[in-house]
Formats: sequence, C-alpha cells, structure tokens
Amino acid sequence: MHEQPSRIRVVEKAGPWGFFFLLCYIGAAIYFVSNSSGGFWDVALGLLQAAVWPVYVTFHVLGILGA
Repeated sequence: MHEQPSRIRVVEKAGPWGFFFLLCYIGAAIYFVSNSSGGFWDVALGLLQAAVWPVYVTFHVLGILGA
C-alpha cells in the first residue's frame, strides 16, 4: 500500500516586515529617481540604488562614527 505523505504546514509571520520593506523601497526609489537627471540609465541606476539603500545607510553611519 502507498503511504500518504505527511503534510507540512508553513506559517509565514514576516508579512508586516515585507510590507515595511516594500514601503522603504518605494520611498528610496522616489528619492534616488528624483535626484537623477531623468535619463533612462539614470532612472535605472536610481532603481538599483533603491534596492541596496541599506548599504548607503551603513556606509554613512560608519563614516559618522569614524570607523
């Protein structure tokens, strides 16, 4: 006889954090794109910068701390 595979239930509890990071990405994208000159590659670079904005924050915080 064939055994039924046991069902595994995965409960994702990080939904609010995902929404928070989505809002952060949108805010960063607005910031970086608005500071660009408006060309296609400038806007594309602004969207990429928005994806890695925590790196900018960490760099500037470490610079302020003198590290």
